[in-house]
Amino acid sequence: MLQYKEFQSTSEAGNGEKPVSSSQAIAEKAIIRFQGGYNCAQSVLLTLYEHTDTEGKNELIPKIAAGFGGGIGRCGSVCGALTGSVMAVGIKYGTNETGVEKRAKAYAHAKTLYKQFEKQHGTVLCRDLIKLDLSNPEEAAKARQEKVFEKICANLIKTVIENFLELENK
Repeated sequence: MLQYKEFQSTSEAGNGEKPVSSSQAIAEKAIIRFQGGYNCAQSVLLTLYEHTDTEGKNELIPKIAAGFGGGIGRCGSVCGALTGSVMAVGIKYGTNETGVEKRAKAYAHAKTLYKQFEKQHGTVLCRDLIKLDLSNPEEAAKARQEKVFEKICANLIKTVIENFLELENK
């Protein structure tokens, strides 16, 4: 399993370090939204939506992702950041038409994101990633106190953004 470190903005690098890539900038935008109060799923979905559909605003985004934070309603299930990226797959590759064949590309990309995340982190479950049960008020308070969201979740958001953008470029 990967070791986590607290997210640090690369846009503040300076001192001759490498310039920020577009994927880094997009990931940072999502992390800033997360740190500003959106949950993990909302941050990822809103940022990837803006990246893939620059035409305008959709009133359902990020609202539609509100219940997915903390592994679906803080139940510790599938990571909200991963869920947000899968919702973005639906926006980019999904369809309003019926038939499995019409959804094939979205299914394939969603599966790739899921498997890649699982391989990178050893699990897709929020409770196992952060090692706390957010449905328990004491453990949720501990997560805030120990800055789990800044140390772990911000890096998970970065991972899913990078994975989505990599997939998009294939």
